[in-house]
Amino acid sequence: VLAEGTGDLGERLATRFLEVWDSPVSGEPIINVLRSAASRPELLREFIERQIVPRLAGALEGPDAELRASAFGSQMLGLAMLRYVLRVEPLASAEPERVVALIAPTLQRYIDG
Repeated sequence: VLAEGTGDLGERLATRFLEVWDSPVSGEPIINVLRSAASRPELLREFIERQIVPRLAGALEGPDAELRASAFGSQMLGLAMLRYVLRVEPLASAEPERVVALIAPTLQRYIDG
């Protein structure tokens, strides 16, 4: 997804994120890991700091790339917690397209700086 440029990266990443997390095959194991993160937050922090933030920051241009990548991650982690772990309505049952339309502009703002 990162190789395709940053022009509409917020929308592409949000779409892919929901595809993976909404899938019973790939989503359930990830959701279970996120549920267990409360007892081992250092593992989740390490994964985000070593895998997610550097990769996204490397694709971003402009100042504060790591800070913006971290903010991006906070948005996605919050989405995952509310939609998949806590099942907060109406977010939990919203159509993926509606969720993407709602959050993609914010994600893109982090990307664009």
